[in-house]
Amino acid sequence: MCPTPSGWKERIEEEREFKAGFFAAHPQSPIPPEDREEFKGLDYYPPDLAYRFELELHEHPDKKRIKMAYTRGEEQEFLRWGEFKFKIAGKEQVLQAYKSDPDEERLFVPFKDATNGKETYGAGRYLDLDLEKHLKAEGKWILDFNGAYNPWCAYSENYTCPFVSPENWLRVPIRAGEKKYKK
Repeated sequence: MCPTPSGWKERIEEEREFKAGFFAAHPQSPIPPEDREEFKGLDYYPPDLAYRFELELHEHPDKKRIKMAYTRGEEQEFLRWGEFKFKIAGKEQVLQAYKSDPDEERLFVPFKDATNGKETYGAGRYLDLDLEKHLKAEGKWILDFNGAYNPWCAYSENYTCPFVSPENWLRVPIRAGEKKYKK
């Protein structure tokens, strides 16, 4: 855990409001058009600093290619780029970060946790870590589960999404970020 950054909670709330507006009205929203009139927004856990970390990325010297299965049966290759090590509830955790291309400046961190299927989407949630937004000057990455989101296949069968690899299944609950979508 790290000190509260200035405006942290406000930025989270602003991002959530923006996403709700996008989902409610934008033509590219994953909410099916016939459901948008009744769409009342998304459900989130309250922002909690206990789920925000500034961590070193332990980059893998050998970037192995792995295939992630998708909800419609297809597969996509990802590079196993590095891992984050942290503690939640006094327990050591490790999450792998992936890239779809070596030149990509974003890390993809899909994860499952003990809330899946009950409080959160059953297939897991995702974090996207952008170089400009999440990499600090001293080289640490901001891993903030308050930004965890559901894949678009949680809202509509028109989308396909990667399943979370078992190496990113956490046995602890992550009560931060987006909850299960209730239509």
